[in-house]
Amino acid sequence: MIHPDFDGATRTTEGVLRTIDLTGRTALVTGATSGLGAETVRALASAGATVILAARDFDAAIDLARRIRDQHPKADLDVIGMDLTDLNSVRTAAGVLALRPEGLDLLINNAGVMYPPLTRTPDGFELQFATNHLGHFLLTTELLPVLIATGERTGVTTRVITLSSDAHRAYPVDLADPQFFQRPYDKFIAYGQSKAANVLMTVELQRRMLGRPVAAYAVHPGIIITGLSRYMSHDDFKHMRTLTSRTPGRLANPKAIDQGAATTVWAAVAPELERRRGAYLSDCAVSRAAPHATDPETAQQLWELSTKLTALR
Repeated sequence: MIHPDFDGATRTTEGVLRTIDLTGRTALVTGATSGLGAETVRALASAGATVILAARDFDAAIDLARRIRDQHPKADLDVIGMDLTDLNSVRTAAGVLALRPEGLDLLINNAGVMYPPLTRTPDGFELQFATNHLGHFLLTTELLPVLIATGERTGVTTRVITLSSDAHRAYPVDLADPQFFQRPYDKFIAYGQSKAANVLMTVELQRRMLGRPVAAYAVHPGIIITGLSRYMSHDDFKHMRTLTSRTPGRLANPKAIDQGAATTVWAAVAPELERRRGAYLSDCAVSRAAPHATDPETAQQLWELSTKLTALR
């Protein structure tokens, strides 16, 4: 039960992990070189977890690992190169990770891109849908056998945590044209549908994991000023304010990095979430996603579409 004075929006990663020991557990974090990903890596490693940094910029990941070890000399860190916009890169990385004897306890799908101009990946997909959803979908499905086996071996439920956003509330996934081949490209719609896809993937993943030792959660980290906003103009921020008008002051009072990563870390360790598998989380509490992002039929259709798209060469 949450105390009435509890303010999950100001909770930090340190506060979440104060009494937690993750020794013997292994976590994989995508988008690990900066922002929320870097803080998630640091926090989990400080609590004793072995943390694998998955990053497109291998050198940046190595540099971050060195800086974390300077701060936490006992940190157990590893690095793997992976580009979420390249499906072959994701498959190769997943194959390497599957060979690790310790298995995988936590998969944290953290990487993302927000509001870029229309860009196609090498596989021909729209960049936001490809990075935020398809790359993580493929990584998750490729690593499911590892997550299941680890949970069965250890007797501890493994967890898949995917960063979404309250931006998912504004736009559903267009299953007929998610890549903007027929409709005009709108970067806000593209971002919103990719974040709705994150929630839908969580819903369907949890359904498929019924009876298995794997729990899935979608996370809204809050408003944080990070490199994710590098494509945004002044007009973009004005438009974003209209999309977040239901939460006045949210853009004027962004979270600090350790507050923004707190819900991700809470999703990874909170024992009370064992009873809330498949939940949408915000401010270190269970929240409620938009109906278009939790509809079981839509979730199943998106899963089937994503399977077909990621199977293409």
